[in-house]
Amino acid sequence: MRKIRFREALREAMSEEMRRDEAVFLMGEEVAEYDGAYKVSQGMLAEFGARRVIDTPISELGFAGIAVGAAMNGARPIVEFMTWNFAILAFDQIMNGSAKMLAMSAGEFGNPIVFRGPQGSAGQLGAQHSQMLTNMLASVPGLKVISPSNPYDAKGLLKSAIRDNDPVIFMESEVMYSDMGEVPEEEYLIPIGKADVKRKGTDVTLISYNKMMKVALNAAEELSKDGIDVEVIDLRTIRPLDIETLLSSVKKTNRAVVLDESWPFTSIASEVSFQLQRYAFDYLDAPVVRVCGADSSMHYAPNLVEAYLPSVNKVVQAVKAVCYKS
Repeated sequence: MRKIRFREALREAMSEEMRRDEAVFLMGEEVAEYDGAYKVSQGMLAEFGARRVIDTPISELGFAGIAVGAAMNGARPIVEFMTWNFAILAFDQIMNGSAKMLAMSAGEFGNPIVFRGPQGSAGQLGAQHSQMLTNMLASVPGLKVISPSNPYDAKGLLKSAIRDNDPVIFMESEVMYSDMGEVPEEEYLIPIGKADVKRKGTDVTLISYNKMMKVALNAAEELSKDGIDVEVIDLRTIRPLDIETLLSSVKKTNRAVVLDESWPFTSIASEVSFQLQRYAFDYLDAPVVRVCGADSSMHYAPNLVEAYLPSVNKVVQAVKAVCYKS
């Protein structure tokens, strides 16, 4: 199977859906003339023209509102934010507009729209450009939230998101855009709301998503050297959460660690841990443990960035703790 980059997988997903459905269009900062801030939309302006690949002003609240209105009137917008850190300005349109449109219009107006872009740490970018906002958006009824970890999942899930009739939040990572992965040339879709077991194991379940999946898989390899067989699950979709897959794994391994780059308080890891301890309590041989980012703002100094983020060593220690091994 061919290998392509994460950004190319996203581009293929958008281009294929725009060829399939004329109601689909892309808008955002620098998506057209500049070919995208991360070159995700490279070449799309040339193919689809300026009516369907639209450069916007640096006004996230404004162009998010335009997209919500367009979706109410039959279009299927894809909105690219240069970073979800900037999209905080658009949360009014996302939360009070898009997420509530179907309910507040008594089913009269849907909002088939995809809001996408990168989030989280990407090195020395400082406190205002390094935030994980998955938990904030996943807490809002009416939104579906997706955060893939590899090119294959990214393409299949983005195609499903574009076809979905509800607003979908699609959260990527700047440091994954150049990642290579196997992606088939033929069309495929990945259903929203289905987690994936990336590595089978018997001793402990390790759950994560987005770029922390790299940390999870590397930690699993390290732990295998000590005889600990780790099952690694990629959430892929944050909301709706595939609790059935998680429970099936935990009932087998009897232990769980949740890895999440977010701040620990009200994190995705918090919700996953709660649901595991609620629905799999009788199967757990140890409390569920979280490994999260630091409960502080991200600093610029590289040593502080390293201290802030979850690491392979932190995960290894957490897994050993639930397995009662020092």
